[in-house]
Amino acid sequence: MRCWFPAFKKEQKGTMGMEGNSFKVRVRKDFQRNWSLYVLAIPVLIFYAVFMYKPMYGAIIAFKDFIPAKGFWGSEWVGLYNFERFFKSTYFVRLMRNTLLLSIYSIIFGFPAPIILALLLNEVKNKKFKSITQTITYLPHFISLVVACGMIKDFCLSTGIFNDIIAIFGGERSPLLQDPKYFRTIYTASSIWQEVGWGSIIYLSALSGVDSQLYEAASIDGAGKWKQLLHVTLPSILPTIIIMLILRMGSLMSMGYEKTILLYNPATYETSDIISSYVYRVGLQEQDWSYSTAIGLFNSVINCLLLVVTNKISKKCTETSLW
Repeated sequence: MRCWFPAFKKEQKGTMGMEGNSFKVRVRKDFQRNWSLYVLAIPVLIFYAVFMYKPMYGAIIAFKDFIPAKGFWGSEWVGLYNFERFFKSTYFVRLMRNTLLLSIYSIIFGFPAPIILALLLNEVKNKKFKSITQTITYLPHFISLVVACGMIKDFCLSTGIFNDIIAIFGGERSPLLQDPKYFRTIYTASSIWQEVGWGSIIYLSALSGVDSQLYEAASIDGAGKWKQLLHVTLPSILPTIIIMLILRMGSLMSMGYEKTILLYNPATYETSDIISSYVYRVGLQEQDWSYSTAIGLFNSVINCLLLVVTNKISKKCTETSLW
């Protein structure tokens, strides 16, 4: 035992050393072979370091009574006061409800829309018709958000096209964006109109990778189009759908304020005011920087937790995950 055990330890240490050296050799060879790709990655890393990670230290003002004249470190430390202030605010329940409802509506109606469009386009055999349809559905994505919201406002006026349609069916004309009960419907429908075509691109790409032999085998077994869709097409693109769903869940609470502030007004705050629009008003208009930063930080933490939980559930149930 005296001779064998030290020898075993030396052998084990030597093996670990060889593994470490082999890893270094692999990294060095990979760098020599793909050095141009590493060089191309440098600007991206610099961008994230300067514009994403460096500003993160500014989140410290969420725990301070920030006064610009005193700076980050000179301002008084108040701990969790700004978070408590938000949780006890009369707006907290309304903001959480509106943000969650708009996000859930977008997931229920907006998430399946590009998948359905991609499946339909995948079945179109006429190339000219397919290209025209794709062009028409892609175009709204490239319209400026300001222009798109201006169009939506015009359509929703008492004299707009939507009210013309309502009048044809015997309804009464009314300014739709002045009525709180219509805001969520208009917001969700317009989002689908803008993004359904652009969102279908990734699913069309996934569909192009499905092995045609699977369809041939299913056809020989007597499967029609519907059964091929259920048993061949959808299972083949399911990993892509799951990854996109995880990413969507990770941004459940992150609804951009731009579209909201362009469409809403004080008359519709009850159903349209969300966390990001409230942060915009409090931070930029009222200049309460510490309070708005605390709200934004709370929102980011919730999104991070949702992403982690959704990823774990997906990994456990489907063995598909981001990491």
